[in-house]
Amino acid sequence: MRRSLLFIPGNNPAMLQNCDVFESDAVILDLEDAVSVTEKDAARALVSGYLKSLTEVPPMEIIVRINGLDTEYYEHDLEAIVSDKIDTVMLPKATVEYLNVLDKLLSKAEKAKDMQKRISVIPIVELAVSVLQIEEIVKCPRVNGVLLGAEDLSGDLGVMRTKQGNEILYPRMRLAYACAAYKIDAIDTPFTDTNDNQGLKEDCRFVNNLGFNAKAAIHPNQVPVINEVFVPERKSIEWALRVEEAARQASLKGLGVFGLDGKMVDKPVITRAQNILEKARKYKLI
Repeated sequence: MRRSLLFIPGNNPAMLQNCDVFESDAVILDLEDAVSVTEKDAARALVSGYLKSLTEVPPMEIIVRINGLDTEYYEHDLEAIVSDKIDTVMLPKATVEYLNVLDKLLSKAEKAKDMQKRISVIPIVELAVSVLQIEEIVKCPRVNGVLLGAEDLSGDLGVMRTKQGNEILYPRMRLAYACAAYKIDAIDTPFTDTNDNQGLKEDCRFVNNLGFNAKAAIHPNQVPVINEVFVPERKSIEWALRVEEAARQASLKGLGVFGLDGKMVDKPVITRAQNILEKARKYKLI
């Protein structure tokens, strides 16, 4: 369960050393788009060195975005970063074919390094073909979340990227439904205007209502806004607590369906309340 995932350029040593102060649920150590071709080796060495320096389990999930499997860099990326120090690999320009290849590469590395954990994968859906494959992508091995990459996707479609985002409504909806069906994280594309926190908040609220439960950030200042939106509101928590207590009382009476505030409460409503409380408790809101 994630809310915020902060991209950190792999060639920025200051940000790498301060990963744990940004209060994001996850950090994405980026070896791909944030790093120029001439900096790939240096970034890989910096990220590898940072991972080796970790002596305690960090308070956030450690994700590394490797270069795509259509490049010459990904094998060196995996060799340098696959270890028990990372939780997840993020795969750009993901397709079902590439995800299956990545699964085999990770399995081989985990065995060779005698690792204690199984690394998860977050594919980035940023190609038109990936949107059409989304129902298969969510079923691929290791996948526990999917990130929408709107900038590359807009380029693949040959359309302009806008703040309003009408051009990505279809892939957003398709991704949200697929992730909900397989109970994995639906992660929205970053909001690229780092000076517009109100616009960011509105964008977060919009995609939250579509079914997304998390959003990527490209600046630390965006993290508090994202964290605020992707948790239940106080009135929702209070409602869920009342449903929980009413359900407990009804269970003692052997009732499967009961009334609350003049409305019928049955299993789907109880499940919705339980989901709200699970998230509220995870983030210590109650």
